Amino acid sequence: NLNAALELKKLLNEAPNSLMEAARANTRVGNLKAALLNLKEFTRMGQSSDLLETSRDFAPFRKTAEFAFLLKQIKQNRRAISLGSTVFPLSDPDLLAEDIDYDRNTKRFFITSVRKKKIVSLDANGFSRDFAEAPDHWPMLAIKVDAEHGVVWATEVALRGFSFVPGSDWGRSAVICYDEKDGKLLRRIEGPQGSALGDMVLAPNGDAIVSDGEGGGVYRVPLKGSKLERLDDGDFISPQTPAMHPDGKHVFVPDYARGIGLLEVGTKHVRWLSMEQRFALDGIDGLYFQHGILIAVQNGTSPERVVAFTLDRTLTRLKSETIIEQSTSTLGDPTHGVIVGPDFYYIANSGWDVVNDHGDIKPGMKPSQPRIMRAHPEGF
Repeated sequence: NLNAALELKKLLNEAPNSLMEAARANTRVGNLKAALLNLKEFTRMGQSSDLLETSRDFAPFRKTAEFAFLLKQIKQNRRAISLGSTVFPLSDPDLLAEDIDYDRNTKRFFITSVRKKKIVSLDANGFSRDFAEAPDHWPMLAIKVDAEHGVVWATEVALRGFSFVPGSDWGRSAVICYDEKDGKLLRRIEGPQGSALGDMVLAPNGDAIVSDGEGGGVYRVPLKGSKLERLDDGDFISPQTPAMHPDGKHVFVPDYARGIGLLEVGTKHVRWLSMEQRFALDGIDGLYFQHGILIAVQNGTSPERVVAFTLDRTLTRLKSETIIEQSTSTLGDPTHGVIVGPDFYYIANSGWDVVNDHGDIKPGMKPSQPRIMRAHPEGF
């Protein structure tokens, strides 16, 4: 068990969950010193867990002098932090809002809906109107506006196991291209069987770079093309929203399990950003880059949070982090965001926390109103 835990820690680049598993395994074999190092690193990453108090594996550890200190640190990691403010609430709590982007031409926000299977646009006052529907009536996930070329890219995914998706379609997804002005469908590119093309970024030349959170692939769709080109060599488990590197030759790819990989498009080589024994880089759903800062929306960490990571001059190492929001009444389950000028806008309280594995509302719960939040990260 210890050997397996250590292999997992290596595979996941010492992500917090792998550190907790290593600590449990070390405690089982009586190596409390090693377990303590694992747990200190876990808490240094700002993470929280009830396992120290609830798991029988940690019973021997509760007799040590360090136990009370770690519990105090874990509770401190749960404290509420809020540097953001509400811009406007979304009028429809049943949207299950997923992704957001901004159209500088029309000064509108575009938001995808999983449950309503459509794209809505919102003006500066939060007034909403439908922009386009999913051509196959599947949940809509990623969205990116290419104002220069007058198109809107999106993805639709037949989410496996969801009750409002036909079972015969499960495992299918597609990249969609609409006319920015009227929402007319221009192109639809089917993804590989078994894929979930759920996240996207646009390259400087207008190409769409799309990640497959189910199959692990990262693909490119040329601005004028109609085929998917695979850019990676199988390093990713569950890639999420990519962020373009300023050199145009690399892409920051957040893997939900492994952290942030720097993918060199020409060679398919991946270099993983070190977590430096103090940064949690797993559980990232949305990732965005500007002025040497990576902003991450992390709904797979504990606590869930929105955080800004400052990189060094080489853009290959992390120097510091600033938590934008965590453990607040407004955050709920955050998903994605968009950088507009000096500000970062993000979807909070999306509604994912009140649905089950089939996309249905959990018994006794109801969707609360999602909202768009805004923060001004230091350094922008």
